[in-house]
This record gives sequence, structure tokens and C-alpha cells, in this order.
Amino acid sequence: MPRANSQQLSGWGRFPALQHSVFTPRTQADLHRFIRNNDNPKTIAFGNGRSYGDSALSECIIDCRKAQNYFIDFDTQQGLLTCQAGVILDEILKVIVPKGWFLPVTPGTRFITLGGAIAADVHGKNHHQAGCFSAYVTDLYLLTSDGTTVRCNQNLETDLFRATCGGMGLTGIILSATIQLKAIASTEINQTTHKTQNLEETFAVFEHNQSSPYSVAWIDCYAKNKSLGRSLVSLGEFSEDGPIALARKKARTMPRWFPSFMLNAWTIQLFNTLYYHRQRQPVKTERVHYERFFYPLDGIQRWNRMYGHKGFIQYQFILPKDTSFEGLQEILKTIADAGQGSFLAVLKLHGKENNNWLSFPLEGYSLALDFKIQDKLFPLLKKLDQLVLTHRGRFYLAKDARVSQEVFERGYPNIDQFRQFRRTHNMHRHFNSAQSLRVGL
Repeated sequence: MPRANSQQLSGWGRFPALQHSVFTPRTQADLHRFIRNNDNPKTIAFGNGRSYGDSALSECIIDCRKAQNYFIDFDTQQGLLTCQAGVILDEILKVIVPKGWFLPVTPGTRFITLGGAIAADVHGKNHHQAGCFSAYVTDLYLLTSDGTTVRCNQNLETDLFRATCGGMGLTGIILSATIQLKAIASTEINQTTHKTQNLEETFAVFEHNQSSPYSVAWIDCYAKNKSLGRSLVSLGEFSEDGPIALARKKARTMPRWFPSFMLNAWTIQLFNTLYYHRQRQPVKTERVHYERFFYPLDGIQRWNRMYGHKGFIQYQFILPKDTSFEGLQEILKTIADAGQGSFLAVLKLHGKENNNWLSFPLEGYSLALDFKIQDKLFPLLKKLDQLVLTHRGRFYLAKDARVSQEVFERGYPNIDQFRQFRRTHNMHRHFNSAQSLRVGL
């Protein structure tokens, strides 16, 4: 069996960077033996490193990609795909898209593993209609703490399924899954972009276009006063005609030596202004390839380098619908007044929450922000934490790198059920991440 080796790893935000003992099983048998014999309670699975903070970091990391990267079955008639958890969504798309299928739910990057998508119960631009990724998982196989493999789904071992989907790897090692795909007639998206003048107009576009399958907004976080919350809101749906084709444009790579001082308040504000005014007309309609619509940042490899060696904080929260407008007004004003705006500010409308104990979305609006790490950032984030709690919001584990236990647990009413389930099944003695210890899971 391969030996563990010491490495320094971080999430996509490059913060925190910690020293770990990394075990890389070559086969499924290696993985099973390791789980049966491992006595380090600070152990967690690691996929493709695209969670932003410390949810896949711990003293002992299991790098599952080499032993779990096989396709198992693809029913091209029914759109049912079965593969191991280490397969990356990009690899799935290369197989299914030419056959006229697409992921039913996809996050903003195609470079996460299938297991990571399930562990984070990811959502996309269609949550208001389609829900989370777990809604399309018809079967799931999990390697538990005693070394046995358990099959679960929404009708079998239901509590295990509810704890695993959104449970960030804290119930065991996801081995494989079967997902129900979405049929498409074209790889082109009919996109309509609304240029709004303020947050009120932005909300109106979302609310009046809930029939649109996909919706998302970029917000100018530096805009103030009457322009607070001005946005470019993009609505989309797959075209009923057009080609079926993978775009596969060669991605550019962010240089390793990118000078972080270039990313400052002045340059971000300039970018936001230019980006907002790049669209002159109030409404613009066009056809774009799905890669441009769903994965704009994937066109730049290692884009996280632009924040420098200290990294950045991805800050994503969601507010219930009845507090979303007032809460976002306060939060955006606080950010703008602090002069620490983000140029990657993404607003989404969400539908009803599911039954999984730690799934992030609830019916309301989420905002995701990127902040370059600097000393003055953390006092601002503490202010924002309190505003989110005041408006009954919650934070997303897949993006988080620093919230406290007190802040986190107030947003999740089912957190005690999750903790009790872990204790009952002895999971807390085998699977723990730096994040789970920090937020008391």
C-alpha cells in the first residue's frame, strides 16, 4: 500500500495553507485498507482542490483522484450516468454533451469532482427551478468509517443520504454515484442581459423572470447612493436548435508571478465601472456557447493567482426572501463605504430548500464575493457576518475559510441532527476537516 507523504496544501482561495500528511491510494483496495487501519481522527477526502477554504484540509488527507476516476455506465437513452467520485465534471461533459445530455445542475466551474459536487450539494444558476445537485443523484455508494460500503439514496438509508449531500465529506468517502442528466437539443444558450440602475431594478428583473430556467447577476460593489446594487442580470435557456459542440477554446493561464499590488481598490473600482458600462443598451439578446454562460472564469487557468500569495476569501451567504432586499442594501452599502469591493460579485435567486441537513440554499437570494486578503479585510467581514445573522442568513461551507462556530451554526436549524448522526455512527472519530473542527461539526 502506498505511503503517505507530507505536503503543504490549500483550497482554491489559497488561504489557509496548511501542512498535511497526504495518502494517495492507487486502487480501491488501497483505499479500503487505509480506512480500516487509519486511527487519525483528523482525516478528510480531497478531490480537485476547488473548494475555497479549509473544508478539504486536515492533518491527514486522502487524495482520491487516482483510485476513483473511472466511468462505470452511461445509459444514453435514459440519460443515467454512473461513475466514480473522482471524475471531474469537465470529463463528464466531454462524454455526455456529444450525446445530447448536460448536467442538471452545475456550479460556476467545471473543474470539481463528482464527489465534491455531492459533498457540497452544489447549486447553479437554475436553483429557483431545479434545486441542488442531490436532487438528481439516484444512487450513491459511500465508504463508511468501519470500512464497509453502503448504498444510499432518497429512499434507501435516507438519513445517511441527507447527511452526505452537503456534509462536506464528514460521513465517509463517496465512492461512486448515478446521476440523472438533462437532455439538450443544442449547446447554445439564448441569453438576455438586463442592465439595471440599482438594486430595486435588479430584484424586479429576477422576480419578473422566474420562468427563465437560468438567471444570475453581476453586481457593481463600488456603486453607491442611487446606483447601489446596479447590475448586469443575465437570463438564459438552452436553444431548441443549433449545433451540439464542445467549445474547447484554449484557456489562458494566469502567470505565477502576477503582482498582487495591481489588484487594489482603485483598479477594482475601475474594472467594475468599465464592466458595467460595456453594455450600452438596457437589454441585450444574444446566443452564446454554454461554456461562456456557465463557466466564464474557467477560461483563465489558475485565476486565483491574481490575488497574490496571501490568497483571497470567497464570502458567500444567502438571505431569506423576506429579508433579502433590505439585507443586501445594508451589506452592499457597508462594502462600498469600506472601499473593499469585489469585482467577482454574483447574485442568484434560489428556490425552496431541500431536506439535507447542511445544504446551503434556501428560498431567497445569495451573494458571492471575492476579497483579497489584507489586514483591514477581517474587521469588515466580522461586520458583514453580523448583518447576515441579523437578516437570518447562512454561509456556504464550500466557500468558507474563517467564520466562527457561533456564526455558522445560527444559520442551520438541523445542525444538531447532523452532529448526533455523526456521533451515533462513530463518524466523528474518523472524519474531520480543519473547517469542521472550526465550526463545531
